Amino acid sequence: MERKSKFPLTGILLIIIGIVLGIEIQKVISNDNLRENLKKFNDVLTYTDKFYVENIDSQKLIEAAITGMLDSLDPHSVYIPAKNMETVEEQFRGNFDGIGIEFQVINDTLTVVSPITGGPSEALGIMAGDRIIKIGGKECIGITNEQVREKLRGPAGSKVTISIFRPGNKDLMDYEITRDKIPLYSIDAHFMYNNEIGYLSVSRFSETTTTEVVDALNDLKKSGMKKLVLDLRNNPGGYLNQAFQIADLFIDGDKLIVYTKGRREEFNEEYRAKQTFPFEKIPLVVLVNSGSASASEIVSGAIQDWDRGLVVGETTFGKGLVQKQFLLPDNSAVRITISKYYTPSGRLIQRDYKDKKSYYSDLMNREDQAEGDNIEHKSERDSSKPIYKTKGGRVVYGGGGITPDYIIPSEKITPYSVAIRRANLFYQFVLSYMDNHGEALKNQFGNDIIAFKNKFNFTESELNEFVKYVSSKKVEYKKDDYEKDKDFIKAQLKAYVARDIWKNTGWYQTLLDIDNQFVKAIGRFSEAEKLSKL
Repeated sequence: MERKSKFPLTGILLIIIGIVLGIEIQKVISNDNLRENLKKFNDVLTYTDKFYVENIDSQKLIEAAITGMLDSLDPHSVYIPAKNMETVEEQFRGNFDGIGIEFQVINDTLTVVSPITGGPSEALGIMAGDRIIKIGGKECIGITNEQVREKLRGPAGSKVTISIFRPGNKDLMDYEITRDKIPLYSIDAHFMYNNEIGYLSVSRFSETTTTEVVDALNDLKKSGMKKLVLDLRNNPGGYLNQAFQIADLFIDGDKLIVYTKGRREEFNEEYRAKQTFPFEKIPLVVLVNSGSASASEIVSGAIQDWDRGLVVGETTFGKGLVQKQFLLPDNSAVRITISKYYTPSGRLIQRDYKDKKSYYSDLMNREDQAEGDNIEHKSERDSSKPIYKTKGGRVVYGGGGITPDYIIPSEKITPYSVAIRRANLFYQFVLSYMDNHGEALKNQFGNDIIAFKNKFNFTESELNEFVKYVSSKKVEYKKDDYEKDKDFIKAQLKAYVARDIWKNTGWYQTLLDIDNQFVKAIGRFSEAEKLSKL
């Protein structure tokens, strides 16, 4: 039988050589050793292609070899297949081409969670809760998430027709939508929590983050902001240059914000505050947790080392490795760790990754830190971590993330609520609820979210309906868990209603009132002012 290979060996060798040459490994490894190892790899691949008992997919083998090679390094040096590159680039670039909706497939039906602000769907009047029944005249019941992206995304300027069912309307509504650039915002929400305190939640550090943050801070300043809560919880990071620019907004002079050190001198860099901004003297609290990583740790580490504000919450992830991305000939890419970053005091934030199998699971198994004042970082005093000092002489520790100045553990919910959330039942119940009550609520509260927060609550009868609904979805009712989490459940349902009407602003404004970390954090502003000598 003739043996067939899906990828020519010459193409395979070009990829191998492209990887090696592109990363410039040959400059740091002896040429003889490099040639010898390339020949060894080529021999194994040739023997496998020629003699293996079954036909092989050579490209699959190559990708597995690349992945295996990088797996022997650190957890953040990775291979990105060509098919995933577009999605990855979107997250960092901050935009994509499409119709501009957030969606979920609920009970086999494509449902609009929210039209994206400034996108073509919002401009045409498409609303949260709309069900998309047809795309291009063809029914799309049972569509998958991947199929949604394939059908609704496309080049800016191209058109697609969708048919929508809207509760309360008898007939389907047809929309011809011209696709456009859709922004992926780095800011989840910004608003005045009260007359003095501004709130700003940043979800990632993409190309547009600094511009977004400056615009949001200026808006808050015009609204009377005298103090700021910068929420970096669950922010996984992103671009290093965006992180130091965000820190520069709050740190004055030409103070060091972060520096990097690598094996090669060209990767050793210092990033300093460069510009003067009106936010350098504002009392500042930074919220972090175990999901705050990389660029989030650069910002919170610089704030802490310069005693510029109070870091509150839980110890951060501990990612202090910097990657550089190299594009390969087939449009796949590798991200190689080229250096480590250090806070102004000299702390390496990267935690140990020798046991890579438990690198991520360790986060789930961290012992809860005792809540309380940690200005002098006594909670870490018995650790073996290296000791450093902040500008004001406070002891801080390196080698494992940023430990807060005031520790507030995340509140835990019961397995009952976890099961409800995992099954997406909060949203599904509210979706049906808004079908029946949405128009009345919008007419009652209009744009007055404060009135909504103060006056709207689910009744006991409606909560009982929710419990029955959850049980019908095969989530076992647990009375003790329900009673323990009742305030959380009520707040989640209320927040989903608020998101339907006011998008993310409604969601965050509603949930902050029961957010233990936020509520306690805003009570620490006097300490933040004292620390930064404002």
